[in-house]
Amino acid sequence: MIDDVPLLEPNPAREAILEPSRMYRHRTDIARAVLCFFPEVVGARCAGAPRIVEVPTENGPYPVFDLDGVLVMNPPIGASMTAAALEMLIAVGVDRVIACGGAGNLEVDHPVGHVVVPTAALRDEGTSYHYLPPSRTVGATPAAVEAIRAELDARGEPYAVGLTWTTDAIFRETRERTSARRAEGCLTVEMEAAALFAVAEFRGIAAGQILYAGDDLTADEWDHRDWSRQLGVRERLFDLAIAAVQRL
Repeated sequence: MIDDVPLLEPNPAREAILEPSRMYRHRTDIARAVLCFFPEVVGARCAGAPRIVEVPTENGPYPVFDLDGVLVMNPPIGASMTAAALEMLIAVGVDRVIACGGAGNLEVDHPVGHVVVPTAALRDEGTSYHYLPPSRTVGATPAAVEAIRAELDARGEPYAVGLTWTTDAIFRETRERTSARRAEGCLTVEMEAAALFAVAEFRGIAAGQILYAGDDLTADEWDHRDWSRQLGVRERLFDLAIAAVQRL
């Protein structure tokens, strides 16, 4: 029975046993942050920048840098850990966040590197259901989307706007499921956006995301397209995220 699915059980309590505001005592007056999923870009751009706080994990600490008045973090991959990283940032004082990352491409005419701005994420993961009641999608903060679009327009950068598909299971992106998501209007597939937007809505902060079309899932055979080595694209998205969050 669908009513027996634990993920769909109501969870109306606002306060958790592990409440971030009690766990992270460090406070900062920096309100803006960028979550960048490109470790090589964060490593290069934040070399020498002050470390404000760290997110401790079994995989090692994830530092948060102060880059000229914007907090920058390379968060762990996946919805649950991205949500935890965002919770920590909110606890130390952040209320405006732009994330940037790569995504699987679901649109036939988007070359590798094409910029996509999600207005909403299809919730095919688990984390967002612990923050918001069940629904098919969760939206990015409209003000964050507008800030991203304003920066892209100012730079004359071509981009697409629409729905992204967030899933936990990269090895269960079947041909049938992918075709259905494309028919629904999803431009990309990734692992974090729905959780990012859900945490932001639950905590009452602004959050948006900038993606670029990476590996291609539109043809009969998957095409890696060398997407993870597009350093110029990744640096450009980081710069866009910094400028967009400063507009918020």
